[in-house]
Amino acid sequence: MKTLVPLLLASFFLHAQAPAPSVPPAWDITPVIADFAEKGNRLAPLLQELAPQEWVRNGAPDAYLSQLVTAQQELTYFLQAAKLFEQQPDKLTLALDTYFRWQSLHSRLDTLREGARRYQDATLGDLLESVFTGNAPNQDKLRQYMTDLASQKEEEFTVVNKESQRCRETITRQPPATRNPGPAKP
Repeated sequence: MKTLVPLLLASFFLHAQAPAPSVPPAWDITPVIADFAEKGNRLAPLLQELAPQEWVRNGAPDAYLSQLVTAQQELTYFLQAAKLFEQQPDKLTLALDTYFRWQSLHSRLDTLREGARRYQDATLGDLLESVFTGNAPNQDKLRQYMTDLASQKEEEFTVVNKESQRCRETITRQPPATRNPGPAKP
């Protein structure tokens, strides 16, 4: 038993330290994450230019007011998630959080973009869209990285699971230890 635990740990660390060849190292993906966040941050001044109060006065639904507030909050959440992800690029949960927050922000801004085009300025709506299209290459790289990272994590889990099963089988095949009762007590 004492020799099996170090073998299991050694096997785990050998496999865990050798990432799948398709997963780029942290120093390659970190600049992509930083660029992704920086381009996403370009939305902040555009959101400030939106004037849904004016739109409502011109007959637009007042739902645009809350959508703008929500979009600004989602942008903040995206930037926070991206910052954490940039600090720990090997964390799949942070990658997913960043990616899904960007997707959520994008869907929220689709409505605001159309509102800007219709009730304020078509150019502003086009600028909102161009920020998203300008970030598409980073989004694609992030999606591929998440897929590769998930695949790597699954592979690592499979190796650890197989090793633990092998160790369990080895332990169950060993004869039970005989107890030495020691000297008889008078």
